[in-house]
Amino acid sequence: MKFKLTFLIAIVFSFLVSCGNSQTKEKDKEKKVEYLVKIFDGDEDYISNPCGYATPDGKVVIPTGKYFYCYTDKFETYAIVMDEDAHCYAIDRDENVLYDVFWIENGPDFVSEGLFRIVKDGKIGFASAATGEIVIEPQFMCAYPFEDGVAEVTFDCTNEQMDEYTIWNSETWFYIDKEGKKVE
Repeated sequence: MKFKLTFLIAIVFSFLVSCGNSQTKEKDKEKKVEYLVKIFDGDEDYISNPCGYATPDGKVVIPTGKYFYCYTDKFETYAIVMDEDAHCYAIDRDENVLYDVFWIENGPDFVSEGLFRIVKDGKIGFASAATGEIVIEPQFMCAYPFEDGVAEVTFDCTNEQMDEYTIWNSETWFYIDKEGKKVE
C-alpha cells in the first residue's frame, strides 16, 4: 500500500511539473518574439512600396505605411527606416528613435568593420551593426568609415562642393580606434 501511494504521488507530481513547464514555455514564447521581418505593400520590395514589420508567423507589429522605406530586413534589436520626408534613422522595438543614420549618396551608411556612422545634434559617431548600440558617441564634425581598425576623424572641417559631390577639408584630421581613442 505504501509503495502504491508513493508511486501515485510521484506520477501526480511529474504531471503537475510538466504542465507548469509547458505553460511557462508558452508564456515566454508569447512575450518574446526574437525578431520581426520586413513586410511591404505591393508585389515587390520597391522604395515606393510602404513597409512595416511582422512576426515570422505573419502577425503585424508595425503596419505598412508607417515608414516610407525599411532598410532592415530582419529587425532584432534595432531597424533602420526612412520617413516620407527622407529622414533616415534607427528605431528600437518600441519604435523610439535612437539616432539619425549618416546618409551617403543614396542610402544609409554602409557597415565597415562591424560599425556604421550615425548623427546626433549634427555630430558624427559610430554604432554597432550587430546591436545598434552607440559605440563611439557622436562628437566629430567629419568622420570616415573604419578601415584596418581605425577611422579618420576631425572636430573641425569644412565642406567643399565638387560637382555633385561634397569633399571634407580639415587641417586637423586624426585617427581613432574602435573604442574612440586617439591613435598616435
